[in-house]
This record gives sequence, C-alpha cells and structure tokens, in this order.
Amino acid sequence: MKIAIVILNWNGKKLLEKFIPSILKFSNINNVEIIIADNASTDDSIKFIQENYPIIRIVRNKTNGGFAKGYNDALQNINADIYGLVNSDIEVTEGWLSPIISTFKNDPKTAIIQPKILDYKNKSKFEYAGAAGGFIDKYGYPYCRGRIFSDLETDYKQYDDVIDIFWASGACFFIRSKVFHELHGFDEDYFAHQEEIDLCWRAKNLQKTIKYVGSSTVYHVGGATLKEESPRKTFLNFRNSLFTLVKNMPKNNLFLIIFSRLLLDGIAGVKFLVELRPKHTVAIIKAHFSFYSYLTKMIRKRTGFQKNNYYTIKSIVWKYYIERKKTFKDL
Repeated sequence: MKIAIVILNWNGKKLLEKFIPSILKFSNINNVEIIIADNASTDDSIKFIQENYPIIRIVRNKTNGGFAKGYNDALQNINADIYGLVNSDIEVTEGWLSPIISTFKNDPKTAIIQPKILDYKNKSKFEYAGAAGGFIDKYGYPYCRGRIFSDLETDYKQYDDVIDIFWASGACFFIRSKVFHELHGFDEDYFAHQEEIDLCWRAKNLQKTIKYVGSSTVYHVGGATLKEESPRKTFLNFRNSLFTLVKNMPKNNLFLIIFSRLLLDGIAGVKFLVELRPKHTVAIIKAHFSFYSYLTKMIRKRTGFQKNNYYTIKSIVWKYYIERKKTFKDL
C-alpha cells in the first residue's frame, strides 16, 4: 500500500520550516512519499525545500486555485493507493501513520480516515477544524466530537476510539485514491473551506465509510492561512455550506431546509452587528448573493444519490444556544 503525504503550499516558507521536520521524522516508513503541492508560490518556499529537503518531491500547480483546485490539480500527477492531505500547519507525532494504514488494510470498505486533531497552541485541547470527527445536523451545520461551535473540549482520551463519522477534516485527511477520483475530487467552486464536508457527503451518498482513528494524533495551528476573524473566511463558510446543502440534501425537504438556513444566517448576521463586527454581517450578505448566482450550477451538480440518514441531531443551534449543551456527550 503506497501512501502519498501531500502538503499544499502557498507562500508558506515559515510553516514549512516549522512543520516539515516532524513529518519527515515520523513518516519515515516503507512506501510513504512526502510531496509538496505548490500553488504557484511567489516566495522562496520551494527554493527552501529544494535546498534543505531534496528527498521531498515537488508538484507545481500553474495557478493558486485554493485548497480545492490546488489538490485536484496536484493529485492528477501523484500515483499512490492512499492520499494523505496534510495542512502545512500540522505537527505530526510518533506512530501517527500506523493506525491509519492498519485501518485501511483491515477494512476495505473504509474510504476516508481522520486522526485525532489537537490544538498546537494548547495541546491539551481539541482543535476547531475536525477535533475527534465531524457530523452535521438536519440544517447542515457542522460540529465535531470535542468541538461544538467555538467550545473546545479538553482531551482526556475520551475519544481514543475508532468510529464511523460523517465528515473528516481537510486539515488532515486520508482517502483512497480510487475513491477521490471516483468522486472527481473536491468541488473547485468552493475555493476553500467546507469542500471536505461536501466530498465526504458525496462519498456517504455512495455508501462509502468514513472513520475517525483516535490512536493517531496530530496538532493543528489553525487559521495559519486565513485567520479565524477574517470576513473572507466568514463569506466562504456561509456560502459553501449552502452549496453543500443544495448538492447533497434529499430533495423532499431541500427547499424548507435552505429557506430555514437563510433565516438562521440572517440571525447570525444580526449577532455579528450586536458584537460590533459589521464586516462579518456584510460577508454573510455577500455570501448569499454569491450563492444565488451559483444556484443553478449547484442544482446541476446533484447526482440523484442523496440519502435521508445523514444526521442524528435535528438542530445543533438549538442544543447549543437554547439547551446550553457544550460538549458532544451532552447532546
């Protein structure tokens, strides 16, 4: 089983300097290749890799197409059984690959795997992007074991298990290459953010299994390429979440769910105003107009394989804000 650890880079020399050493140190096993997929960087990050780590292969993309197109372009040129898509701000740990490889080998039905993702800045806490495996509610809001909205749990090894999940984090994401290409990769209209949820939902619609493997641990900085407080990030998250619903939601309640989400997004916009963050309110408005402009295109992307059993909780918003449930076990 050949594994390609593919790190997408765009002007990320400082991140590569900091995090490449742990990946090389703890990924030095048979049939594992480390690859930098460069999104047309204009800094000297590629020169740094060539001079200091000639063992690392570099795949150069012609343009910066974001996370989605960047990986799609690069993976066309990489031959492996498993793609490990690893953010450039990830620190890996000793033995991180062994449980993942074993799970793929022992369970042929497993298509996608996510390890435990902890916060690099506070290593006792789960990290926002993925934590201990992702789920969504009826309205398409994502949440994780170990993270409900912005509330992060402390890691007491309560999630050191192997379970089926709904979506795996793009921060550290393993997928069988044949599945990635069967799904035609990430949706490039997303540019960045939530494209992994869309891909996982499409995989679920085709009866693929997605797992969280808690015996593999990585640490994620988070927000290294686009800060949490960035209105651009707000725009992409709100717009792309609506894209995902249109593409993957069963048609019997699609209109009602989309209408409900638009109303809930409006409430979120008011909340940003109250918090004196009007740029984020504007970002939501722009996200909705962008969504409307893409709506016909997204409807055409529906495959006809949408399933109804995609959620276990009706409303994470209600659970969190009204019932005050802050941890996964309380849901």
